[in-house]
Amino acid sequence: MTTYALIHGGGGSAFDWHLVEAELRARGHDPVAVDLPTSDPGAGLWDYADTVVRAVAGRGPLVVVAHSWGGFVAPLVCARVPAAALVLVTAMIPAPDEPPGDWWERSGRPPSDIDDEHELYFHDVPRDLARQVLDHDGALAAHMNMDRACAEPWPLPAWPDVPTRYLLCRDDRLFTPDFVRRHVKERLGLTPDEMPGGHMAMLSRPAELAAYLAGILPAAP
Repeated sequence: MTTYALIHGGGGSAFDWHLVEAELRARGHDPVAVDLPTSDPGAGLWDYADTVVRAVAGRGPLVVVAHSWGGFVAPLVCARVPAAALVLVTAMIPAPDEPPGDWWERSGRPPSDIDDEHELYFHDVPRDLARQVLDHDGALAAHMNMDRACAEPWPLPAWPDVPTRYLLCRDDRLFTPDFVRRHVKERLGLTPDEMPGGHMAMLSRPAELAAYLAGILPAAP
């Protein structure tokens, strides 16, 4: 049994992972989706990481999984606790001393011409499910204040020494495939794995994503 720390993106919540959690449990694993302290204006990046660390304390082997903005948090978790693997799911990749708020310009991510939130993030998610998630996360977002976490420099001097995988979602309209392949190569020197799905693949393709995650570590003999 593997423990999966599931870290949501900016504007999201642990609820974003609920379908993948169910799929991983059905496979005999121990998923832990964590709500980051996005409503605390005093919370910095290490506070976000420590929230995850506390949630998985005493469990393992551990795979740390980050979606989107959660890419700023997952490597910090791996710097705090031993992890068997780190998986970035269509995630932002930080650089040392780079504030998360500066990532958009420094990464060279091209601007999107899609203004509709559903079409940008949820275009391949069933409409009723998308509305349920948007209503849930929107209620939390009303109290969100990530100013400190987005403004402070990313604190690690280098990427943590942990096996790292990147999963590109080929139908993602926020982080398009051509950009992601370049971004992953430039910042991690890796070629990403790929699967179909948009930015919220944990909602549109939970079984496929869970199967991918379940295959990250070799099965116990």
